[in-house]
Amino acid sequence: MAASIGSLLAEISGVEDPIEELQSLKTALLSIPVSALRDSVSGQRFDVIFSLLDSNEREQVELCVDILERILMALSPVNVVQNYRVELQGGLTHPKETVKILALMQIGRVVEHPDAVTEILNNHDILRGVIHCIGEEMSVAKQAIQSLSKLSHSKPGLDKLFQSDLLNAIKDVMATSDIIRYRIYELLVEISSVSPISLGYCANSSLISQLLSELTGDDILIRATAIEMVTALAHSPHGRQHLSQQGIMDKLSNMIRGAETDPLSSLYLPGLVKFFGNLAIMESPQQVCETYPAFLDKVFEMALDPDPAMIGVALDTLGLLGSTVEGKQILQKTGKKFKAVLLRMSKHGSLGATNLRVRSLDAISQLLTLLPEQQTEDLLALTESWFQLLSNEPMDMIRNIITQPFPELHCSALRIFTAIADQPWGQKLMMSTPGFMEFILDRSTGQTKEAKDGKFQLVGTLAGSSTAAEILGSQHYLRMKTYLREGPYHVTAVATVSTEGAD
Repeated sequence: MAASIGSLLAEISGVEDPIEELQSLKTALLSIPVSALRDSVSGQRFDVIFSLLDSNEREQVELCVDILERILMALSPVNVVQNYRVELQGGLTHPKETVKILALMQIGRVVEHPDAVTEILNNHDILRGVIHCIGEEMSVAKQAIQSLSKLSHSKPGLDKLFQSDLLNAIKDVMATSDIIRYRIYELLVEISSVSPISLGYCANSSLISQLLSELTGDDILIRATAIEMVTALAHSPHGRQHLSQQGIMDKLSNMIRGAETDPLSSLYLPGLVKFFGNLAIMESPQQVCETYPAFLDKVFEMALDPDPAMIGVALDTLGLLGSTVEGKQILQKTGKKFKAVLLRMSKHGSLGATNLRVRSLDAISQLLTLLPEQQTEDLLALTESWFQLLSNEPMDMIRNIITQPFPELHCSALRIFTAIADQPWGQKLMMSTPGFMEFILDRSTGQTKEAKDGKFQLVGTLAGSSTAAEILGSQHYLRMKTYLREGPYHVTAVATVSTEGAD
């Protein structure tokens, strides 16, 4: 096979219009199993294919890209960088997007390999080319960011990016436009998230300080994007520590307070609320809500807001907070405030746009979820009281939503029943609701895969509870066990009897 690839390469180099020969080579390469491809292409030179990238013929360029992608992936990163370094560098400035992406993907492979990365670290031109690709089309920029992020996983890579003239290249690219600047910030956040050391390099470059200064800029859209970036930076413990040391949490809390007098605050408020919601889950709901009271006040306010964008973020945040025991206790402490919000959540779950209904139902299921090891008397009383607040007849309300012809609502409402299915009070409610056990064991409701999976999870949660057999009774318990044994997609066979002479 190697010989035939060699002969195909020879044929390609000898013709003026090589489309047919390139197609034959591509077909030959695709016919070779991946496991045998390296042996088939080793020892061959593919300079002719690289040279054919220099063409205005779209089909020719795309064929060459397909061929090179398959070949280069079969070769080791060391082989690629030693034999095709110049070609990779040329690919970074090629007019075609696909060629740039091919070059960047291979450079990404090379920088991950301990024996190959040195070749790239010693080549400023290639690294400068990768940095400039951040200013290209989005698909190219993403690949460039990925390659540089991989490079930064080692100290030599960090040194090269931040302690050489490449830092000036990064700053030059940043100056191109607001969009490109934020792509660089995205790269910085990715690098900073890896370790405290990598964050130190980014901070010492002054670029993190530049990002943080954008939080209070005059351009509202830029401010909103900066909040997103800072939220991503806060995902790592060392990132949160750095933000705290820089006083960023206090600054963002003050921005929530100041939003009252800012007519454009709706553009960045959702981002601020998401930031503190994530912070509460990663740190401590109680600590965050008590240290930054403006956050929870704003969440409640947004939940009662007429703007669907505000309501949606508030619902997601309440669900996130209420998914933890500490968060549940914080919400309960607010008394009437949270009760008013819970009533509104129930209303959103029953009426309005489907998207908002789903988000509301999902938030309610998170609020009501209580793992077996968390089920103290107080917490069980809390979740039961919240469920009873949803409606005069909450079981009927949720069941009515399940029967509506909207698959996503069906599944979200099922999750609420699943949330209370392993809590004794929930099981007692299910048993005392006429027809409920027949309803959940009826396979004719909810015909989508997601609905069947949701019903199966509900039955599994109910049957798996330590109190199920006692509360539900042996008859229902055995029927659930049979349901689980048969699996989520079981179809009951229906016997038919033919009658002689019937139509």
